[in-house]
Amino acid sequence: MPKNKFQDAVFTVIMAAIMVYGMIVYNVALNMGSVTGETFLAALHELPIMGPIAFVLEFFIVGKLARKMAFTVMRPTDRPAFITYAISICICCVMCPVMSLIATILFKDTKTFGTFIQPWAMNFPMAMLYQMFY
Repeated sequence: MPKNKFQDAVFTVIMAAIMVYGMIVYNVALNMGSVTGETFLAALHELPIMGPIAFVLEFFIVGKLARKMAFTVMRPTDRPAFITYAISICICCVMCPVMSLIATILFKDTKTFGTFIQPWAMNFPMAMLYQMFY
């Protein structure tokens, strides 16, 4: 885990870029019905929009909130790996609905509650897996 603000910023940039690109690929594949070379290229069009949004949210808001949430169930004396997992889970629990809402507002034609809930429900398990394995 990062030891200072610079390392935290670099780690957040890397994490946001990989997570956002992976989730965009996943959503484009769901919309197209398959994964092809086109899927990866189409995902690159949304990355410059969603990447900076994810970085700002994570670095300035969600990271701090996730740490507070994680330490409601963890103690500083717990194993560092478990603390990291708890923080990662909390990040995912906040970022997934927020990013799904932002994507719905920016990229969906209809902006209803159902249009937001469906991608959130589809994205959450995949986001959790990406977060844990990355």
